[in-house]
Amino acid sequence: MPRLSLNPLIDRRGTVDGAWWPRTRDAAAELPTLISAVDQRLGGAVLRVGLYRDAWDHIPRRIPARGRHVRVGWFRSADPHLITLSIAGTAPITLLVIPPGTAYDPATAALTLAAAGTVGIRPADILHPAAPDEGIPGRDGSTVWENEGGRVTDLVPARPTAT
Repeated sequence: MPRLSLNPLIDRRGTVDGAWWPRTRDAAAELPTLISAVDQRLGGAVLRVGLYRDAWDHIPRRIPARGRHVRVGWFRSADPHLITLSIAGTAPITLLVIPPGTAYDPATAALTLAAAGTVGIRPADILHPAAPDEGIPGRDGSTVWENEGGRVTDLVPARPTAT
């Protein structure tokens, strides 16, 4: 069962560069596995982790990793569903944190979506996507944006008027 997904491009244009599904909220227990997996997948060394303080238990100041200690910083003004990893030789990456205890199907859907490119998608929308008809303009008979002309149109054609 996958617990980490990364966008293969890591192009820094998306909201997140991937997602992580920890088993618990215990940062001391979960971060070593994450750091090791990211090191291996990206071929670089994670140097620092930044996370939302109130979303985690047992946050250490440093995590032992292969040949080094990774600093852990915490914030109260960040998005609680995001974690940032600073990596040697490259820009930091941001991962969506899927809450522990999330059911398998929604968690794997979020892992997949987060790795597929997230330009313009909010982290909350990855975790809780809208139902297929929910949030799509025009599904309820309201107006929709015409693809080619860029004007608002009605879904239901206008009735011809008597002349």
